[in-house]
Amino acid sequence: MKPVFVTSATLATVAYDPRHQTLRIEFRDRTVYRYFRVPAEVHQALLHAPSKGSYFNQAIRSRFPYARVSNSLS
Repeated sequence: MKPVFVTSATLATVAYDPRHQTLRIEFRDRTVYRYFRVPAEVHQALLHAPSKGSYFNQAIRSRFPYARVSNSLS
């Protein structure tokens, strides 16, 4: 997965693995989460959303299983 920098007050980078339907999101505070079973359309919609943070909250957060990966500040 190659991270893509996004313009957002909340999100820093987004990466997607279509084979495993895994979405990796790094937040501005450097916390990283992986979301599982995310359809490719959801990833594309996130990249094209006018507000990445709003789209994330409405369409991804609490809708897909996830795991915290890391936090570089700890």
